[in-house]
Amino acid sequence: MNAPRNPSGPLTVEQDCPAFLIPEGSPITLKAGMEVYVTQALGGSVTVNVNGNLARVSAEHVGALGLETDASPAQSTHAADNGKVDEAELWAQLSTCYDPEIPINIVELGLVYRCEIMALEGGGNRVEVDMTLTAPGCGMGPILVDDVYNKLRQVPNVDEVVVDLVFDPPWNAEMMSEAARLQTGLY
Repeated sequence: MNAPRNPSGPLTVEQDCPAFLIPEGSPITLKAGMEVYVTQALGGSVTVNVNGNLARVSAEHVGALGLETDASPAQSTHAADNGKVDEAELWAQLSTCYDPEIPINIVELGLVYRCEIMALEGGGNRVEVDMTLTAPGCGMGPILVDDVYNKLRQVPNVDEVVVDLVFDPPWNAEMMSEAARLQTGLY
């Protein structure tokens, strides 16, 4: 993502822009002319502070903020001619999905409990993911699930993706990678 000209200063919304309030996940519209402050720009999406509230702008709409993004997922490193799914590519894609409040990807946060490749009858591959949230009541769950789904669908030879939001076992900070715990001070 290209950084704003003055990342510590406000950006003026250039055109009406859909966003989601964090953490409840309610849809809102950032109106042209509003001032917002970017708090994080990771994985293609942008989190902004608008009037004291956080909002997530998806990669497809960051242009309304005057920003550019490379919204494409992690680039494939292998030829996809053998019909198999490269599990490492799945995890690379999952690592491009970020919690909108915490600048750490969902893999490092320990939110992905399972990522499994299954052969489909008649050919093709299905990827099943079980993931959780840092807080069970977080309204951003469906938005994160959509982000995971859309990024995994772009991996070569993935024909179906199912992402289930689960809460058992309950997430806790011990599930984070050591690097993530150090970054957040939760060690």
